[in-house]
Amino acid sequence: MGKRMMKSIRLENRMSQAGRPCIWVQTGIVRRKNCEIDYACKECRFERALRRVARKNASRIKSGQAVQGKSGRIVAWEEKMKALPPSKRPCIHHLKQRIDFRACTNDYRCGSCEFDQYFYDEYRVHAVVKPIDILEVEGFKVPQGYYLHRGHTWARIEEGGLARVGFDEFALRVLGPPDRVEAPLMGKVVKQGRGDIGVFRGHHKAMALSPVSGVVTAINPELREKGSLAHREPYSEGWVMTVHADGLREDLKNLMILDESKAFLGDEVGRLYRMMEEVAGPLAADGGQLGQDIYGSLPQLGWDRLVQGFLRT
Repeated sequence: MGKRMMKSIRLENRMSQAGRPCIWVQTGIVRRKNCEIDYACKECRFERALRRVARKNASRIKSGQAVQGKSGRIVAWEEKMKALPPSKRPCIHHLKQRIDFRACTNDYRCGSCEFDQYFYDEYRVHAVVKPIDILEVEGFKVPQGYYLHRGHTWARIEEGGLARVGFDEFALRVLGPPDRVEAPLMGKVVKQGRGDIGVFRGHHKAMALSPVSGVVTAINPELREKGSLAHREPYSEGWVMTVHADGLREDLKNLMILDESKAFLGDEVGRLYRMMEEVAGPLAADGGQLGQDIYGSLPQLGWDRLVQGFLRT
């Protein structure tokens, strides 16, 4: 069953470039809306607004009042799906485009669903999905749906108040492939903006800032022996840790996404070019693009200077 699960999870890699339709669109409640936060519905303002309207309509109908207008047609998408034959009701994980079609067998009570628990057990261990929609700035990539911290770490929102955490490509190309990465142990508390993640290269060490606050629920053990994995796959297999973040909504206010990330990375690349030109002249960039190991190519930039300047520690 695990292999079938992994095959299904990888469907996310093949999703259309046209976007990921919101669950409320897929279930016919609204006409047009794409999800931009990887189906982290609990963090979605649009989701919360529709839930409020659906609850209000349900309460009015229950008390015998009429509901009118476009908003009067809004019901919870689960209730609409329950009107379908049981074999036609799509599982929430199918609607989130993570598995092939599977019928919901538990009336959308996911908290008591054995399959839901099984899915997340598998998903948390194995499913570090390779991102599809990529934002590129001056040769540096950031997947859409990933929140950036100014210290060049990222957070990707998952179910149940979890955030997966890692380094962005910019930081790992600036510092070069690490020998190892050390995250706090499971159960430890991390704090947004605090140097909780260790990065080691040779005799050099840096502490990177956590993008979120909370309790560490899992770490990537491979990074202790193969830190270069983070360099090769910063947004997938090179993840660092997952954090149960109770204050995620507040944490996200201090992070960047989409246009904010684009503007931030553009400024950072500009600063890096200026630093390189100070020590190596205008030919520091190879063919107009920055290399994969900038510190290794130009150690005169100074490890501490790069860490303080970009990891902000």
